[in-house]
Amino acid sequence: MEFLRGGHPLVLVVNPAARRATRTLARARATFAAAGVPYEEVRTERPGHAAKLARERSADAAAIVVLGGDGTVMEVAGALAHSGCPVGILPGGTGNLVARSLGIPLDAARAVYAVVTGVPALMDLGRLGDGTRFAFSASVGVDARMIANTTDRAKRRFGVGAYALAAVREGLACRTFRACITVDGEVVERDAAEVMIANIGSILSDLFSLGPGIRYADGRLDLCMYMPATVVQAVGVMWRLWRRRFEAPDRLLFRPGRVFHVECDPPQRVQADGELLGTTPFDVTVDAGAAVFLVPRSRD
Repeated sequence: MEFLRGGHPLVLVVNPAARRATRTLARARATFAAAGVPYEEVRTERPGHAAKLARERSADAAAIVVLGGDGTVMEVAGALAHSGCPVGILPGGTGNLVARSLGIPLDAARAVYAVVTGVPALMDLGRLGDGTRFAFSASVGVDARMIANTTDRAKRRFGVGAYALAAVREGLACRTFRACITVDGEVVERDAAEVMIANIGSILSDLFSLGPGIRYADGRLDLCMYMPATVVQAVGVMWRLWRRRFEAPDRLLFRPGRVFHVECDPPQRVQADGELLGTTPFDVTVDAGAAVFLVPRSRD
């Protein structure tokens, strides 16, 4: 636990509204106690409160550990951007995309040990025009509709499976729109079902890859456009993402960059790390090396 700064305790920021918060917290408390790790527990009371708690306690904390979903993780990571304070994750949400991508176990006890024995890893973040940051992606199309159409009841009952079912349903619907994206000054215009500005290159514990060469610490983000026009083509896109075969310029388009502007006709709902954030147009820039996450030692 050499990352612990000056003998300070960890600060555990708990979102009690997260889907798995109650059982994750009980196991986390027991594991912290068994490991003899000092920590202070604070709870969020409203949207945005996690960011406030993190800023207030970061100066005297060894790390800020978040027990919640992707939205709470990004509240904290955004609030601590460029501060150097490490962020640990105890996955308590439904999708837990950031935790999965960093190799953090979903089991609470294993996640605690991954935090307290972990090593700091720099991560780029995406930054929207209003200052909101994201770790995984910002997108329009299938993802945003999936999030909008997945009910709290389905998430409680099926967990991440609720998102998976909604994603398949929306993907096979092949609803397209005209997308005009400017990437570092280059204009790309296509009919698309999904437009994503990605920072992390895989989902569902690396089951699907989103595109070639996407890295979370390379000082850039990646435009991923998926352009199926029929159900057969939509199945083909999913198959290619599973097999990591990206050479289909009529159905897949990728561009790395640092500055992006996205417009759609008709306007589309926008999501970032699982949170719905209004409609297009929107702007994104890369915030290189903004966050420090604690990751398992075994991770490359």
